Amino acid sequence: MLRRIRRPSFRLGGVAAVAAAALLVVPGTDGRAAAAGAHARPAAATAGATTPFVTVEAETGTLGGGAAVRSLRPGATVPSVATLETEASGNALVELKNTGDAVTLNNGSGRPANTLVVRASIPDAANGGGIDATLDLYVNGGYRQAITLSSKQAWNYRGATTDPDDPHAGGMPYRFYNEFPVRVTGAAVPAGATITLRKDSANTAAVYDVDSVDLEDVAAARTRPAGSLSVVDYGADPDFGTDSTAAIQNTVNAARAQGRPVWIPPGKYLTNSLSGATLDFTGVTVDGAGMWYTTIYRKPPLPATWRSQILVGSGTTLRDVQIDTNAVWRGVGGSGGADYGINASGAGGWLVERIWTRHTDANWLSGSDGTVRDSRTADSYGDGFNINNSNTPNPDKLGYHITVQNNFARGTGDDSFATYSDAGASGTNGQVDGAKITGNTAVAPWWANGLRIAGGRNVEMTNNLVNSVSSNSALDIGVFGDTGHPLESATVSGNVLIGGGGWNGVRHGVRISSPAATSLYPDACTNVTLSGNTMRGAFRAGLYIDRKNVDVTLTGNTIDGPAGQGIWITSGVTGTGTFSGNTIQNLRPGQAATQNDSPSTFTVTG
Repeated sequence: MLRRIRRPSFRLGGVAAVAAAALLVVPGTDGRAAAAGAHARPAAATAGATTPFVTVEAETGTLGGGAAVRSLRPGATVPSVATLETEASGNALVELKNTGDAVTLNNGSGRPANTLVVRASIPDAANGGGIDATLDLYVNGGYRQAITLSSKQAWNYRGATTDPDDPHAGGMPYRFYNEFPVRVTGAAVPAGATITLRKDSANTAAVYDVDSVDLEDVAAARTRPAGSLSVVDYGADPDFGTDSTAAIQNTVNAARAQGRPVWIPPGKYLTNSLSGATLDFTGVTVDGAGMWYTTIYRKPPLPATWRSQILVGSGTTLRDVQIDTNAVWRGVGGSGGADYGINASGAGGWLVERIWTRHTDANWLSGSDGTVRDSRTADSYGDGFNINNSNTPNPDKLGYHITVQNNFARGTGDDSFATYSDAGASGTNGQVDGAKITGNTAVAPWWANGLRIAGGRNVEMTNNLVNSVSSNSALDIGVFGDTGHPLESATVSGNVLIGGGGWNGVRHGVRISSPAATSLYPDACTNVTLSGNTMRGAFRAGLYIDRKNVDVTLTGNTIDGPAGQGIWITSGVTGTGTFSGNTIQNLRPGQAATQNDSPSTFTVTG
């Protein structure tokens, strides 16, 4: 059964954004994030990560001077290239161009904030490489401090003929934003107080594009676990003066031999060893003092020619650290300096919790019985969190029963949360089984999708929140290229998917597809059940089905306010669709609730 409801007044983006697109997110009493803001919907209260911070979108603030909101809304022409609006959360930002321009935001979290994370963009240098510039922060109207922003890890150029940092090599600019963690000078920002970001005469960037601000009351540093070995005792430097790679690894090796945990005290630890050896934490519990206190900063000289990832193997527990890097573009182990945040494997299980990876490539998750939870990633050059079989038949890298739960990803350079199963050219890689991606939040990936399922068996993707996807879809379901395993079974339920349908070709809110038959899998099919999901404000069709061999069950979903069709089954699709109890509402004039352009080959029942 399909209900069609028309309410033309619905809009997404800008000041009157819907649910998470322009709101204050506060912790919910049900253990998840509750949404409170213009036109908030109950569905948003059960989707997404519970975080220790709240996010205020800049476009919901009070503007000062000549500050202006720039936004992109469904129904507008979708740009064919990346823009500041497509990459902004809520697809809206506040622009500060002249002295005196300002935006004022309220700390409505109900608690003080001693830290901020400002997500903003400033221009690139004329010849690439970025600039630094300050922006002034006021609390309740009084000057508090200058915040240093940078574009040195932003502004890549897609398709550049020299390197991705060269603005003169014919590439398309993207990756505009960066996040800037700030410890508030002096007293914490009280609950109910205002913060103002203002371009003063000392703030020299030509323009400041402010996307959002996180407010957090960070607790005291964690204390040293009993019986642990401290990396400082083995020679590590918490003051970022000398390289700590060997000292950290030697501590881990000693702890492994003695059956003891490792302690990384508060500090910033430089790891730029010319040995090229990666830190390997396999079999050891490694504790930091907290992601705001303990930072492992990977600084391979650029151009880099070796790996700088952190290995997590069987029996590893890693928690309460930040992992940052000086990488400037994607290319794992290459000249841009990027590498995985963590690379997890092992048949014996592993646990990663409360970590924060920044400016890394993907967090690469294979092995068996592993869990990543309560963590963050930002400004990555690859996926946020990717469950996979590591493209190998290795029994330590099977991709069995891996869980990614209650994590927050923003500004990722590929899918924010993904699972993919690649059979390999000869079909010898095993099928990923039992991947579970649940209760996570994906905000503003600058490349690829918010969520992605690419092959696998017994996949669960539940209760996640996606808000604002620049290039592709909020959710993409199918098979990994021409060598991917079929998607044998997947359950997708309780997700709130806002936006999708960006600049990268013709994309949509949610896409379900499968490649044509391949030599490896001539009868491969995508089999998926979607139930109880909300798909809101897509920039083209709300749900798009294309290519071959798709069997999909849609039950109790809501498609709300797409710019195009509610459901569009394009021509040439083969397979079946079983639809029941779905709602399609707020369609624009002339748009079909369901458009099946493959009536003879794709059978829809219900």
